[in-house]
Amino acid sequence: MKLCIRGHDLGAWGINEVVEKSKLYGVDGLQLVCYKVFDETKYEPGSITEETAKMIGAKLAEKNISVPLIGAYFNPVHSNKTKVENCKNIYKDYLKYAKILGSECVGSETGSFNDDDWSYNPKNRTDEALQEVVYVFSELCDYALDYGSYVAMEGAAGHVCYNVETLAKAQKIMNRKNTRVIFDLFNYMDKDNQGDYLDILDRGLDTFGDKILLFHMKDCTFRNDGAPVQVPYGKGEMNIPEILKRIKAHNKNAVLTLEDTAGEHIPHAVETIRRIWEEV
Repeated sequence: MKLCIRGHDLGAWGINEVVEKSKLYGVDGLQLVCYKVFDETKYEPGSITEETAKMIGAKLAEKNISVPLIGAYFNPVHSNKTKVENCKNIYKDYLKYAKILGSECVGSETGSFNDDDWSYNPKNRTDEALQEVVYVFSELCDYALDYGSYVAMEGAAGHVCYNVETLAKAQKIMNRKNTRVIFDLFNYMDKDNQGDYLDILDRGLDTFGDKILLFHMKDCTFRNDGAPVQVPYGKGEMNIPEILKRIKAHNKNAVLTLEDTAGEHIPHAVETIRRIWEEV
């Protein structure tokens, strides 16, 4: 098992701080969103260069910090198509330099017709929406072929690929070999299915198999009057031993990535995952 964290959850800025805090917290790798942690990159096309990618990749490799995923998340069904093209071009830049940065995969969620508010819209659950997602991600997969990189897709209850089945359907229609899955169990949970989260996990493991690139590790408290509420990892009500047991049975070399656990909560989260992983 490799335990990772999002770089921008470390509370670090610049390559030296990122490396230092990664080592301080005892994580094995990073989900890297370059424009959220480095002065050298901005969220615009052409900002990541080969020179910058080599600098970042070399310093992470020197300290044995892996990069299972580069985040370049954007809304592929945004109504502003100029914005979508701009985001696709940024995504393509990271596909081009992924291997130099120490990764093979660039990821995004599948978006919502609520534009910058990534939340449920009835149109998200239409055939038209799914076809639009398929079109955009197929283009990215085709571009990635020239660089030997992969496109990772992440589903979420409020997005176009709102459950395991719709994400699997999108990937089947795409029919591209260089696509992978970011599996975020909490993302699939809402007020109606929160009690069934272990069944959702089982369906995801069975459906996606070895296409799962990594698992986002989150915790939450449950509510009777609404959707579950995310809390720092290890501080909630999810059955962490059972979740980790099932993931470990699926893949003892799984990549587990903490997301939205930051600051003073990181040490407890790291200790919790490593301890329970050994016990299950």
